[in-house]
Amino acid sequence: MTVDVLTIGEALVSFRSPGPLAFGAAITPGLAGAESNVAIGLARLGHSVQWLGRVGDDAFGGEIVRTLRGEGVEVDRVVVDGTAPTGLMLLEQRTADLTRVEYHRAGSAGSRLSPEDLDPIAFEDVRSLHVTGITTAISASAAATVQAAVERASAAGAFVSLDVNHRARLWARGDATATLRPLLPHVSLLIASEDELDLVAPGPEDEAVASLLGGRVEQVAIKRGSDGASLLTSDGRVDAAARAVTAIDTVGAGDAFCAGLISGHLDGLDPVGRLDRAVQLGAWAVSTFGDWQGLPRRHDLVDLATHRPGETIR
Repeated sequence: MTVDVLTIGEALVSFRSPGPLAFGAAITPGLAGAESNVAIGLARLGHSVQWLGRVGDDAFGGEIVRTLRGEGVEVDRVVVDGTAPTGLMLLEQRTADLTRVEYHRAGSAGSRLSPEDLDPIAFEDVRSLHVTGITTAISASAAATVQAAVERASAAGAFVSLDVNHRARLWARGDATATLRPLLPHVSLLIASEDELDLVAPGPEDEAVASLLGGRVEQVAIKRGSDGASLLTSDGRVDAAARAVTAIDTVGAGDAFCAGLISGHLDGLDPVGRLDRAVQLGAWAVSTFGDWQGLPRRHDLVDLATHRPGETIR
């Protein structure tokens, strides 16, 4: 059976606090992880999605698998590791505009991803592969897995997307550059924020984009936060303004953007339509709490486009 999108990465348990982390603070556990966020976003839009990763043989590992399956994501090839725990991350809302993240993922089941975990995957049956720089940062074996996956997917003719997604708490910029640039000969869509682009291509933005499009990369998407986003191809550049919504929680917005962009590609939309869908999913993400909980179904996509801010639909 053909799968629209395969994602590979680490899903974690996120413990969120509405204020500083302290004894007695109210903390809510939930599913987190860039690739699993993208998987849920795509599944909610009606695409067939498979997530591959490792979870611990513990209560939270089982909860991750159940949650993804409940969201319509295929998890039949997830590896349950009985010798390592499911990874954790802690998020504290320090102020209304500042969220601080702390990781506890060293030695986790997810960090033990290996190229051998790819063996059951029939890449000729995969239309699109999505990976992120986060997975390449968590361990050498995980980085090798991503490298092997993009090589096998591109050789099979799949559309490969890479979200740079640099996390300074996981690795230095120089290490990121050394690991991410070898992926580029197999990447069709490169996604980066303005401050991440130089990790994969040197020079000012115009030079970096020209360098990327002069190689294997067909599309470069640049996330500009509240200033919107751009999508660049050999045919030119398309810009989109950010949607006017009340931002409540920005965690997961970049993953939502990726899901919208990939969905638009799978649906055969033109660059304007792809970027519009990406920006719209980003708006849904920031205007609701949680990494993925507020992501829309396909029938929801009209709401932000046709209704006024603050309107109640009756």
